[in-house]
Amino acid sequence: MSNWLRCFRPDPDAGARLLCFPHAGGSASGYYPLSAEVAGTAETLIVQYPGRQDRLAEPFAERLGDVVDAVLAALPASGGRPLVIFGHSMGALLAFETARRLTAEGRPPSALLVSGCEAPSLPRPVRTAGPPDDEDLIRDMRMLSGTDEQLLADPEILRLALPPLRADYAMLAARTHVPGPPLRCPVVALSGDRDPRVSVEGARAWERETVGAFELRVLSGGHFFLGDHLDRVAELVAGYASGRAARTGG
Repeated sequence: MSNWLRCFRPDPDAGARLLCFPHAGGSASGYYPLSAEVAGTAETLIVQYPGRQDRLAEPFAERLGDVVDAVLAALPASGGRPLVIFGHSMGALLAFETARRLTAEGRPPSALLVSGCEAPSLPRPVRTAGPPDDEDLIRDMRMLSGTDEQLLADPEILRLALPPLRADYAMLAARTHVPGPPLRCPVVALSGDRDPRVSVEGARAWERETVGAFELRVLSGGHFFLGDHLDRVAELVAGYASGRAARTGG
């Protein structure tokens, strides 16, 4: 399999595929628990961005579009299996752009699940006047509560964690939203009720990105709420992979 995709639990007999995009600074291993939760329902493919974990020596991606290009080139043939696409935070924007490209190519996904991210057409917040320094990044990590406080005090951990986060933030800062035809697949927006960065209304604005069914699920937690709700996410994946959720409206 391409170095852009990881599959921790190969399952060619699974009825569907789940394609996952990590958040800014994140890596493929963060989706291992979800891949275990959906095992038997979907074979999970997880994007591994360059510059981290087993791709540590590779240069970081500079544009979100480059990531989408590489993932689409690496994506195996579907074999007739439906594809559900999932992304969290920055990963939600990449998941959306991937769904748009697949739709334009005549092979739309069965569903798009976006988490911890306001709709792509909304203005993105400007974090700093220039490239963020280490303290800016650590402050952001602390605000989003995605990293244990003990790890934030470990210089070796920060030496590995900050460069990919800075590079991903640079990709986000360079992004310009290009309007296009709405998706035709169902879209589900997931949001934490205490997320300091994503408002419920911002998550609800994903509805304008599709002419298909739309669901908004507000779950308990902050920006990184997914770990407490893997069963709910797995249930959504199963429903949309089988078509049950689309028929019933969720």
